[in-house]
Amino acid sequence: MSKLFPSLGRRRALQGAAAGAVVLGLLLWWLLPLGETPPSGTIVFSTGTPRGVYQEYGERLRTALGKDMPGLKVKLLDSAGSQENVERVATGKADFAIAAADAVETYALRHRADAGRLRGVARLYDDYVQLVVARDSKIQSVADLRHRTVATGLPDSGVRLIANRVLRAAGIDPENDITPVADGIDTGPAHLSQGRIDAFFWSGGLPTKGIRELTRKSAVRFIPIDGALVAKLHAATQSARYYRATNMPESAYPRVQHGSVVPTIAVSNLLMTRKDMDPRLTEWVTRTVIKSRDGIGAHVHSAQLVDLRTAIYTDPLPLQEGARRYYRSVKP
Repeated sequence: MSKLFPSLGRRRALQGAAAGAVVLGLLLWWLLPLGETPPSGTIVFSTGTPRGVYQEYGERLRTALGKDMPGLKVKLLDSAGSQENVERVATGKADFAIAAADAVETYALRHRADAGRLRGVARLYDDYVQLVVARDSKIQSVADLRHRTVATGLPDSGVRLIANRVLRAAGIDPENDITPVADGIDTGPAHLSQGRIDAFFWSGGLPTKGIRELTRKSAVRFIPIDGALVAKLHAATQSARYYRATNMPESAYPRVQHGSVVPTIAVSNLLMTRKDMDPRLTEWVTRTVIKSRDGIGAHVHSAQLVDLRTAIYTDPLPLQEGARRYYRSVKP
């Protein structure tokens, strides 16, 4: 055809090239908000403990950010968890981090002057409190932890914050009525299997890799945290308003739950930064967080719950200006 009608062949070639350019343009519109050159430089992202959801999410998000912003270097920092993450962002030791809403509120209530610098980027997913014991343990309730050796999380973790509150709500002094151990998700499962502790608290997305692996290797079960304890928590402290009574779904750890739900507590997680962070960079980060949900969620189940409709609700933090710009740009 091109030999008989050379002009028609050229025209079709040009039309094909034009169509390809349109497709490429649409792709770039999705990847490159506002048609700008991607931000570059270096940012520090504070994550969490090994084998925890914060760290795994941070690693996956770093990969997604690298695809959208090839010139941006993301340095990940391990941390004890929420409380340390809040402090790091507030003081400038980290630029972005994930933290539970109760830890953010607690930091502000302690009258830290730099708390006013904190800003929200996105509400991500909920953490669930998971209290684990050996299957043949005599412990049946939180009250039964008295005089036991209990891992309550690392000192600056969100686990420690909520575990101590749960214990107090059950009438247990976490310093004197138990033998507290500073185990996180990286060491608690092994120590429970070895009989070195009687129980351990964990607060994380479902399922958490460290607990999932424990359920495959050891006979364990979960202790329920009922609504009555949640009511006592709400009465005890202002930041407990972020706790809600819920059930851990039967699909979380099917090897242990056998089709049953477990009453417990949930608290939302926030991606946070500071007021002085470059708004353009924050807008790009926000876009990547929302856009990468399915890709990250294929590996980190909790990430599947990131939702554009709820991401803007970062209470107690106001939205960072860059995040606000992104949400306005996609508002129907």
